[in-house]
Amino acid sequence: MADKSKKKVSRRKFLVRGGLGTIGVVAIGAYIFRNPIRRQILGMVNSLEAPYTDNTDKPMVWFEVTSNNTILLHSPKMEMGQGTFTGIAQMAADELSVTMNQIKVVHAASSTGNVDSFATGGSTSISGLWKPLRELAAMLRVMLLKEAALKLNIGVDELSVADGIISGNGKTLTYAQAAEGVEQWEVPDAPVLKDIKDYKYIGQPIARVDLEAKVYGDPIFGMDADMPGMLYGAVVRPTKIGATFVSADTSGAENMPGVIKIIVEDDFVGVVANSMIEAEHAKNAIKVTWNSIEDLDTTAITEMMTVGNGNSTIIQQNGAAFDEDDEFETLEFRSPIGAHAQIEPNGVVASVESDNAIIKISTQVVSLTRKEVAKRLGLDTEQVNIVPTYLGGGFGRRLHTPHAVQAAVMSKAVGKPVKYFFSRKEEFQHDMFRPPTHHIIKGKLNTDGFLDTLEHEFVSGDVATDSALVPNVLTNFLGADVGAIRGGFIQYTAIPNFKSVYWHVELPFATSWWRSLGLLANTFAMESFIDEMALKGNKNAVDFRLQQIGEQDIDVRLKNVIKAAAEKAKYSEEVVEGRAMGFAASIDANTPCAQVAEVSIVDNEIKVHKVTVAMDPGLAVNPDQIRAQCEGCVIMGMSAVLYEQMFVENGELTPTIYGPYQMALMKNAPKEIDVVLLQRKDTPGAVGEPPLGPIGAAIANAVRRLTGERLTQLPLKLSTES
Repeated sequence: MADKSKKKVSRRKFLVRGGLGTIGVVAIGAYIFRNPIRRQILGMVNSLEAPYTDNTDKPMVWFEVTSNNTILLHSPKMEMGQGTFTGIAQMAADELSVTMNQIKVVHAASSTGNVDSFATGGSTSISGLWKPLRELAAMLRVMLLKEAALKLNIGVDELSVADGIISGNGKTLTYAQAAEGVEQWEVPDAPVLKDIKDYKYIGQPIARVDLEAKVYGDPIFGMDADMPGMLYGAVVRPTKIGATFVSADTSGAENMPGVIKIIVEDDFVGVVANSMIEAEHAKNAIKVTWNSIEDLDTTAITEMMTVGNGNSTIIQQNGAAFDEDDEFETLEFRSPIGAHAQIEPNGVVASVESDNAIIKISTQVVSLTRKEVAKRLGLDTEQVNIVPTYLGGGFGRRLHTPHAVQAAVMSKAVGKPVKYFFSRKEEFQHDMFRPPTHHIIKGKLNTDGFLDTLEHEFVSGDVATDSALVPNVLTNFLGADVGAIRGGFIQYTAIPNFKSVYWHVELPFATSWWRSLGLLANTFAMESFIDEMALKGNKNAVDFRLQQIGEQDIDVRLKNVIKAAAEKAKYSEEVVEGRAMGFAASIDANTPCAQVAEVSIVDNEIKVHKVTVAMDPGLAVNPDQIRAQCEGCVIMGMSAVLYEQMFVENGELTPTIYGPYQMALMKNAPKEIDVVLLQRKDTPGAVGEPPLGPIGAAIANAVRRLTGERLTQLPLKLSTES
């Protein structure tokens, strides 16, 4: 369908954009008025459910009606296993009045014009598109009905539609027939949406729309991508942290078998060859001189990442501060460097001609990748077409994909398409890591055994800000990294006196978005401390939490998931047949989640037998998919808190392969993950990251009841005496 119409920005879209602009203005005010307003803004950002702010008023950019009466939905959000394609297909099918089999979801190439200017991340794909996508689908339905009315010479009010077939006065037209020959469309304002009770697919456990392709091994991932006449590239990368390029001796590689060209740029050295193995061999023969910083080790990084270093910001405060003469309980917690370790390494296929470039890539940031390639090649962004593929794991690792630039430069140099993928060693050493953290938490109980005062100080490197997506200027305005503080806010707001302080330290290696950002480490520390204080106060862990939660809407939802998890798991603090339960809860992106972990000790190793999850994500577009997300978060969280850890040795990040980089295996998975979904909100909320929050503390709290040992460092390891 061709779009030759022009439409003014709708009031709804203006309000969305205006609202975000207001946040920016207030952020500047926060910088001027410092901490009180900063804390208010940070609290708002922490609980923000981000709207979708790109094209939401042109159905023709999103949908394509095909001749066989199916609807192609060009999704600006990437599918990386989280089920986004299925959820948005359900939303579109209901408003379009078509069957699920008539909706085909594909990644929107940037040439379609349907480009997400931010990213696929932050658990916002379904929640952000909930209203605009349904409105777009409803607008298209109205447009097709109007065209059918003209072709059938019947009033629009006399027409009905079901399964993509328009009927009226004994006549019928398919959507495809209604759209045939139409060159210019009249785009209506967003019509009234259907009532939720009239939806056939939303709220139902619909099977994944990408299931068949994955079962049959269709070539849908970045590693599968190819182009005619394609060559292969490799890039020489340093092994030392902070190394910068000085010079390269390429003489040993220039005449090696299969080598087409060696490219020496100011920021990288690349090889293009007839095969991947020939490119790799030639790369290894190039002698590069690097300017490296002094050798670092894990001990130095740990000392650097300690509360008191860097710059601090009070992100939350209520009541009085600690009186230094008071007696209080204090615990310190640490988490290590974490890798993304996704199964598909980063890679790209690039084809560059004089006035255009085509980039096939697994990325979470189509818009950013397009801008970077265009800038490097001296092209307009419209001359660069990013063709996204399915992602073999994202988790934030693909929120910056600058290797697209390197492949594009190599393609331009040889005049042919070039495919370039990281080796596994490169993927590990040049990841954008989850930063290590350190926490000091202090608390004091009142005479009733509940908390009177609570203080959380924590240090982290960059997570969201100072990244390609979020410039460091935002941290300067707000005084805190909006990613590092997730989970760092104290959720027990009925405590009379509490304070949370964030310390920012710059690390010498790249750190950035890792699924759930700061939530995993912050919740591990805080919920472990809360559990310890419940024990000190001789209180049941669930009752202790419930007593100290406020009465706002989010507080009530948190109480509900805590009660639901405890009830479903039949939470008990007794050790039965060598097993104990641990409890923890958190709020992330306005979605509360509580978990109970049932744990034993086998051969001095922690064994998780069962995890019960209760979560309130609001309206569940696809409850089965949400349960799958909860299960995936539990497994990923278990892997992170029990096994995963990167080290720094002789200035290098290590390990560089699976195996030495320990991860949870199938044998380590709990035999049962029981998920309870509460829907105490009438719109969808965040799903993909909130269930990562409680798992670390839930396991550690179970271990505390089993052994009496309070584990305060990730990954969780028992002392030899346990």
